Amino acid sequence: MSPTLDQMHEARTALDSPLFKGLPGDIEVSFEFFPPKTEKMGETLWQSVETLKPLGPRFASVTYGAGGSTRTRTHEQVVRIQNEAGIPAAAHLTCVAATKEEVNEVARHYWESGIRHIVALRGDSPEGGGHYTPHPGGYANAVELIAGLKEVADFEISVAAYPEVHPDSPDAQSDLDNLKAKFDAGATRAITQFFFNTRCFFEFRDKAAAAGINGEIVPGIMPVISFAAVQRMSGLCGTEIPHWMEGLFEGLDDRPEARQLVSATIAAELCRRLYAGGVRQFHFYTLNRAELSYAICHMLGMRPKGGS
Repeated sequence: MSPTLDQMHEARTALDSPLFKGLPGDIEVSFEFFPPKTEKMGETLWQSVETLKPLGPRFASVTYGAGGSTRTRTHEQVVRIQNEAGIPAAAHLTCVAATKEEVNEVARHYWESGIRHIVALRGDSPEGGGHYTPHPGGYANAVELIAGLKEVADFEISVAAYPEVHPDSPDAQSDLDNLKAKFDAGATRAITQFFFNTRCFFEFRDKAAAAGINGEIVPGIMPVISFAAVQRMSGLCGTEIPHWMEGLFEGLDDRPEARQLVSATIAAELCRRLYAGGVRQFHFYTLNRAELSYAICHMLGMRPKGGS
């Protein structure tokens, strides 16, 4: 079979110049963390924040456990990131296991603490893997949550998007309609679920634009720290794992340094292809580990602000 024009162009690019040659670092990045369960995990988180801070991220977000199980820890880390690290911070907030007033009270608390950015998510069933059921008296979905948050205060709001369709959506069109409803309700941007297929992202971005979605759609990048963990997460969220990826991680379970090199290479190449397609904003799911995200940003031309 003859190579396509896209394949020929990619081959010429790879042969004619070194990888990542001349990238000017004209990208914007954000990072996601999760609240630590132990003091040692807290130290690891803060080391990661300090490592990534010099890159000048536009924001850092902190996740929120099912049913508000990490509410206090999430709030502590969000406020600390903003006040001590000086990074604009975003707090995740879900509809799960809470009334509207309980959710609104959390949002008011964030606003009073100086937090102006919420990542608004429907959330998943507290049982894990079960069918999602709205809490009695709670917000039924992310669209309702966004509208409610906007009544509390004029938050900047990020939402989730699914290039490979949310597992609970009946089809791709319904999923796209739901995303548009989120923007219509007041969302500022959408951050995608992690993916490994750039064509999938570009097709999704084009369909979103055709549907009248004008807001920012930022690719979520997941550097693979554990291939087994990514397999589990992919199964839950419907992300396709390329057939070749498993072979690259084979035999590296007990070689974390080698595994990191492979992971950084895969993720950086994904970002390079996205950059070639015009993407200039990236959101990294750090899993509280900074070095992979830092290395990828470096390969994309980013350097510490001020040259420090």
